[in-house]
Amino acid sequence: MSTFPLDLPSLRTAPKALLHDHLDGGLRPATVLELAHDCGYDGLPADDAASLAGWFADAAGSGSLVRYLETFEHTVAVMQTPAGLARVARECALDLAADSVVYAEVRFAPEQHLERGLTLDEVVHHTLTGFDEGVAMARDLGKEIRIGCLLTAMRHAARSREIAELAVRFRDRGVVGFDIAGAEAGHPPSRHLDAFEHMRANNAHFTIHAGEAFGLPSIHEAIAFCGADRLGHGVRITDDITVSSDGAASLGRLANYVRDKRIPLELCPSSNVQTGAVASLEKHPFDLLARLRFRVTVNTDNRLMSATSMSEEMLKLVQTFGYGWSDLERFTINAIKSAFIPFPDRLRLIDEVVKPGYAVLIG
Repeated sequence: MSTFPLDLPSLRTAPKALLHDHLDGGLRPATVLELAHDCGYDGLPADDAASLAGWFADAAGSGSLVRYLETFEHTVAVMQTPAGLARVARECALDLAADSVVYAEVRFAPEQHLERGLTLDEVVHHTLTGFDEGVAMARDLGKEIRIGCLLTAMRHAARSREIAELAVRFRDRGVVGFDIAGAEAGHPPSRHLDAFEHMRANNAHFTIHAGEAFGLPSIHEAIAFCGADRLGHGVRITDDITVSSDGAASLGRLANYVRDKRIPLELCPSSNVQTGAVASLEKHPFDLLARLRFRVTVNTDNRLMSATSMSEEMLKLVQTFGYGWSDLERFTINAIKSAFIPFPDRLRLIDEVVKPGYAVLIG
């Protein structure tokens, strides 16, 4: 039996892998204030870090999608300069490393950071520079982390092919894949087929936000028409699962396909509740999908808006569903198996970092 309790201090020592984290959703409140001052942005709803953090959390948890999306207007507004982009990326790496995240894929939409004259290539360059600096600084503090960047295209815009080309252009410099995000309803992934075809033609990886605010058609298109390697969220796959009164589950053809193909689900418990994708943490399908052996992964989505971390997301799952250290190890290995990095690198992380780390905790 483990001598390490499943509490927050112990969880913060556990090696973790994160696949779904938005750069513009994870800023430090104090950094938002300082960058706003530096760039002359005067639209913030609070003028001290504690009040601003509270506003972000309240707005994101208000149940209003309009207020939830408003939070990003403020973070994106202060990420329009080389210094701002590099600082946010650098601090992201440091904050994740401090939480014992050993591998992370952090995504952002370069097209949203052009208001002050930067080009798409410059936006990506300065962001990757910040990640590199943060990784190096974390190593000096005794924390090893590897970060891959995902470039996101906004599904309501018309730049997805351009962003896909950008992702391929920077894939040897820290970009590991491509993504589309934004409102699902009315903006099906199949409208961006040329972007996904470009990624496939160049043997490049991509994930798609699907099955969060919209149901099975979004998931079906992402997989069948677009060829997604992973599903961003994907919680609505449960629309194709029927659970009888005795607890037996019957899977439809799409759910069976997702499970059979081991298509990873980038589940974000706190965020899924905030956005209304699920009614509550207790009703989150994470446990059902885990018990049915879907490839579930634990993710933060937006650490600032959800006032969360990977350790806190794990703690919520432990408290809600009664998971133990072995379960958390399995979810972490699921994530690394699903990472957009070469197989030998994934294997090394699992065998040399994750398994030894959990062996200590499991006892």
